[in-house]
Amino acid sequence: MDIRFSAEEIAFRDELRAWLGDVLPTLGDPPDRDDWIARREWDMGWQRKLYDAGYAGINWPSEFGGRGSTPTEHLIFLEETTRMGAPYVGMNFVAQLHAGPTLILEATAEQQARHLPAMLKGEEVWCQGFSEPNAGSDLASLSTRAIRDGDHYVVTGQKIWTSFGHVADYCELLVRTDPDAPKHRGITWLICPMDLPGIEVRPITTVAGSSEFCEVFFDEVRIPVENRVGDENDGWRVAMVTFSFERGTAFISELLGTMNQLAEMSELAQRVPRNGSTAWDDDEIRREIGHLQAEYDALWALTKRVVSQAQRTGMPGPGGSVFKLYYAEVKKRMADLAHRMLDREALVLADDVGDEQTGGDMVASRLYVLSLSIAAGTSEIQRNIIGERILGLPKER
Repeated sequence: MDIRFSAEEIAFRDELRAWLGDVLPTLGDPPDRDDWIARREWDMGWQRKLYDAGYAGINWPSEFGGRGSTPTEHLIFLEETTRMGAPYVGMNFVAQLHAGPTLILEATAEQQARHLPAMLKGEEVWCQGFSEPNAGSDLASLSTRAIRDGDHYVVTGQKIWTSFGHVADYCELLVRTDPDAPKHRGITWLICPMDLPGIEVRPITTVAGSSEFCEVFFDEVRIPVENRVGDENDGWRVAMVTFSFERGTAFISELLGTMNQLAEMSELAQRVPRNGSTAWDDDEIRREIGHLQAEYDALWALTKRVVSQAQRTGMPGPGGSVFKLYYAEVKKRMADLAHRMLDREALVLADDVGDEQTGGDMVASRLYVLSLSIAAGTSEIQRNIIGERILGLPKER
């Protein structure tokens, strides 16, 4: 790991703080979570501001329009934007955090020129068409079929848990192009325009009341062969590149936000009544908060290592699976502690926990954390990756 502060990086932090201090007060309040037209405009508008100021694609190579920042500058950017309450990457997350980096490594020059500048400018929303109703943890068993017909693939099948599929312009899509090949070897990675005839998108309402997830149905959708990334039937290898970014660096902003949330939870514990005193006076609660802080500090150190490795090799590597697995477990313990601390108040709706908005956020977080052990590869899959690729254990039979 090589994370040191140079004079240039210190100057970068000061420059970034000054810019955020000027621009954030001008943004106004974010739109309602169910106003998808306004949310798209908000998220893409923020991405355009980053681009105009030279902060888009902070860690993308400069030859592809990014800033080409050092690993430390990348982490400084994430720290400062989180600390100052800048908008989250939002519906730009697929394009910015793993589709874009995948195109940088795997796409043709024509594909890169078509999509990378548009991603950085906030002109394209991307979604991910990987998981299927019968192909979640065992993604390689996917059955969405693509039959070659001249200069097109004709795609039929269904995808699920497609975040922002109802507002996306493009989809990073995995399809089966050779049903007779071993399941990992008959898959192809396609760029799918979401306005093609034959695509139907149905939003899914989650337990938390949000509707960013979607089902996507493909009925003989014709996708040009020129939209293929990598070779035909080599899509599983390309998908592993995508996953390395999704698991290795895409959760960094969320980790920083969670660390801030833990600090807010500590302050909330000092106000929550408990047996004539406050929850903070409970030794067990203070001990658990301290343990959580130590674990998040360790995850932050691991994050620095993963980012530093990505700078050297171009990819985060299997260490991202260690981060993703442990982060999901620590986040769940934090949410459980928040519920015990809030006691009966945790039973009311997340948006109406007394007068404590922080408490409401804690309850909403407990609902959200249910997805963390599934999203971006289940915890069971992460354990397999760690066992086989890091520890060198025999593969699962």
